[in-house]
Amino acid sequence: MFYRPEDGHGLPHNPFNAIVSPRPIGWISSRGSEGDNLAPYSFFNAVAYVPPQVMFSSTAAKDSLANIRETRVFAVNIVEFAARDAMNASSAAAARGVDEFALAGVDKAECSTIPCPRVADAPATLECRMTQIVQLPGKANFLVLGEVTGIHMRDDCVVDGRFDVTRFAPLARLGYKDYAVVRELFELARPGEA
Repeated sequence: MFYRPEDGHGLPHNPFNAIVSPRPIGWISSRGSEGDNLAPYSFFNAVAYVPPQVMFSSTAAKDSLANIRETRVFAVNIVEFAARDAMNASSAAAARGVDEFALAGVDKAECSTIPCPRVADAPATLECRMTQIVQLPGKANFLVLGEVTGIHMRDDCVVDGRFDVTRFAPLARLGYKDYAVVRELFELARPGEA
């Protein structure tokens, strides 16, 4: 099968998200003049090591985007399998000013380097200062880039000096209503590496 996106795919559901998968979920927390916000974004990833930088993309002018424009900070909370229901609950289309931490029953803590809430018991949280927001082609597509200014790692996830994802089983987004969980790993050394 081949199709051009502008012509449509002819399938019952758009396959694009299923093709580009699995995708990590950035559980973005932010604070604005109307309160705290927590929302999952599956268009999320790390984009640079030094300085460490991340990006996420919003496909609408959501509360997270408004808060980040206002304060220029946000936190990325890593989602573990055990938090799947809370993460899903925080994706509800709540009215502006509704605190999704409370809505989803998620405990919050304050960040250390930025004035922003974070998920208290997340396996890891990246505290970020927004570097730019880019409007992408389309009706309401926005790319948010941020520099990581602080990193929280839950103590039980650090084993022998490594952040061990098998300790919390990260959740990943696939297409449609599908998710995946990482429970096993394997290593590959690059050619020439020991």
